[in-house]
Amino acid sequence: MSTILYTLRPQGDRCLSIDFGESISLETGILCLNAAATLECAKLQGVTDIVPSYTAVALFYKPGVDMGGTDFATLCNQVDEQLSHALAQATTSARQVDIPVCYGGKHGPDLSDVAQKTGLTEQQVIALHTQPGSMVFGLGFSPGHPYIGVHDALFALPRRDVPRTAVPAGSVAIANRQSTIYPTLLPGGWHILGATPLQLFDLRRPQPSLLLPGDQVRFISISEQEYDRLAAAIALEAA
Repeated sequence: MSTILYTLRPQGDRCLSIDFGESISLETGILCLNAAATLECAKLQGVTDIVPSYTAVALFYKPGVDMGGTDFATLCNQVDEQLSHALAQATTSARQVDIPVCYGGKHGPDLSDVAQKTGLTEQQVIALHTQPGSMVFGLGFSPGHPYIGVHDALFALPRRDVPRTAVPAGSVAIANRQSTIYPTLLPGGWHILGATPLQLFDLRRPQPSLLLPGDQVRFISISEQEYDRLAAAIALEAA
């Protein structure tokens, strides 16, 4: 096995960050997922949560050996030991989830602006966004809130200068070659291309989050009529 390059650093007094680089890429994202899976299997003493992201894995832990926790130096040594062997494979990496999206109109107020900024037509923006190959790199900001990438370089758009104070649930938005889907009504500064009728987070489901790190995502363009039909069916099922 080739040597895995990473650095360890503290984030406060109860979080260890394992940094695998600074550039977002599919390869680094998969490495983070596999490292997180390896450390999950190790069941390290005192570790309370393991969170993969684009370029790092965060290990949250209880400090203090006497209280069933651990200390930073010991945890660093244990991480080095675990990552010196072949990594486990993230179990969600083979799952593909289709996300129907109604682009533009009232659901995608920024579609025309994104088209103008990228030099594409609206249909070309949709075609580019629905290309296969997107992956969920992590969840954050709110329950079930996915960060998805990595898109074509044409989508390397910075966030909006003025964020919205309220973005509707289901909104599908892009920024910095990434997509996100707002699981609930939230503030946000990403460019909204459309919306999905799917519920991203529902505590009544055995797995509340629709998407998980490592999932392959395929965005599928649908009409407004199909959006309304799916939304009505989902609302009826939840009633």
